This record gives sequence, structure tokens and C-alpha cells, in this order.
Amino acid sequence: MSAEARKVVVVTRRTRLEDLIARHHTLAQAKFYIEHLGADFSDYLAENAAYARSMELTVRALEDWGRYQLVDRSYLPNFIFASDDIVVALGQDGLVANSMKYLDGQPLIGLNPEPSRWDGILLPFEPRELGAVLADVAHGRRPTKAVTMAEARLSDGQVLRAVNDLFIGPRTHASALYEIELGKRRESQSSSGIIISTGLGSTAWLKSVVTGAFGVARAIGERTGNFQYQPQPWDSPELTFAVREPFPSRVSKTELVFGHVSPGQPLRLRSRMPENGVIFSDGIEADYLRFTAGMEATVSVAARQGCLVV
Repeated sequence: MSAEARKVVVVTRRTRLEDLIARHHTLAQAKFYIEHLGADFSDYLAENAAYARSMELTVRALEDWGRYQLVDRSYLPNFIFASDDIVVALGQDGLVANSMKYLDGQPLIGLNPEPSRWDGILLPFEPRELGAVLADVAHGRRPTKAVTMAEARLSDGQVLRAVNDLFIGPRTHASALYEIELGKRRESQSSSGIIISTGLGSTAWLKSVVTGAFGVARAIGERTGNFQYQPQPWDSPELTFAVREPFPSRVSKTELVFGHVSPGQPLRLRSRMPENGVIFSDGIEADYLRFTAGMEATVSVAARQGCLVV
């Protein structure tokens, strides 16, 4: 197959305005709802218009290219990518992460639909650049960056991957009950859940957990030295986990609350939650695995790596 014959799959997402209309059925009802809350409805319109303009530029480039397919992100869990597809995500950084975890080495191009609104750490390109970038990617002229992913594998064979982080814990605001094991260390815990972060995700949720813990320690007079949080590289060969709000009691311990996970030393957990135990990734709570009493999860570095075009 020639380079120009490769199919391009574009992952899209609904705007905030489209979500509102889907919920309230009409534009007028959506406007009434937002303005009733005292919010600026014109911002929703502006964002939607900017995304529509970016979509128009993207489709124009795709029509010049040849074979392409548009896929809403809600279909990603069941979508099958070909090994030679080139994947494009038109949206925020989260859409890039959400797309990458379903790929197996296919190059992923992040397009920023509105640079004045989104910082776009994972969105280095704009829609007007797509044609040239596609040609470079197809001919191997564009550099890529490897991104380590995490993987949670349940005892029943189900697997969930993450580009930023995995959350293991309660689906609602309750205590998570489980046994945790890393190497030769093992204990029963009660907490509000566990975050397992990749190098890419170490700049996000994990950073807030660690920063909060040190802030509390300083506030109660503990010496923390000149601590400065350092995120890991995106292609780091290990993951980092942190237990949120561990609770000490006669039956729950708080010694194994932070550490690193590698292919040779995975993190193992056994659920003790009769209901509402879940595992979800990258903040997408709707795409989750049930993790209830008796189920075991093994978390490690995924064999697959993301391939982000830069």
C-alpha cells in the first residue's frame, strides 16, 4: 500500500453546546438553562463555532488526502483500528489521551481546534497544518514521541489501559476496601482510592495528590525540607502509585501508600468492596471495569506504547 493510500481516522468530540442541546433538546432550552445559572451563553456559542470551523478545515484536508473516517469518541471502546491507520484527534488534550489508549503503535496527531482557548500540551498542530503533517507522517519524515501506558488486568481477563492514570476505588463517595501487594510488602487498606500514574500523567492528578500531602505535612509542623515535585518523562519505564486518604485502624494499615511499579514488579490488588468498586482510566468514569469483592487486579506497564506525532 502506498503512503498516500493509508486511511486517516479522525476522532471527534461533542462540544459543550452540543452536550447541552442533547440534554435539553433545543438550543432555546439550553440557552435558558445556562443563563438561568448566571453563566455566559455566548461563550458556548463561540466555542461551538470555533470547533465547527476547525472541523471544516480538517475535512477539507482529508478530502484532498483520500481515505478517511470520522469517529466520535464515544465509539472508541468498540472501534477497530487498522495497523496502518493514521489517527487524528481534534479536540482537547483529554481526547488525545482517550484515543491513544485504544491504539497499538499507530501514529496519533493532535489538532488544537482553538489555540486561544486550549493550551494543548498534546495538541502541537492546527487544522490548517493537517495536510502537510499527514504527508510527513505517511512518508516517515515527522518525529514521534513514545508515551508509556499503564494497564490493569483483572482475574477474569478484562483489561483497561491508561495514558495518564488509572483510578481504583469506590464509584461513590465511600471507603475503598482492598488488599494491596507490591513485591514482598502486603497489607489491607481502607482509603478513598488509589491513583496509578504514567510519566505523562505525573504532571496532573498525581501531582495534586503529592502536593496536597506535603502541604498538609507542612501545615501541621512536619519538616518537609526543600521538596520540589518532579514529574517523570513521558516514556518512563515505570508507573507511580499513591493511595488517597489512607485510614489507619485495627484492620487497615497505612505503610504501603506510595511507590513505583515496573514490569518486573507489578502492583496487585484484591477487592474487599461488596459493591461500587471500579477501575477507570484518564478521568473517563463511564468507561470502567467493575472491581468488587473477590476480584483481583494486576497493574503494570503496558506492553503497548503510544506514538504521538510532534
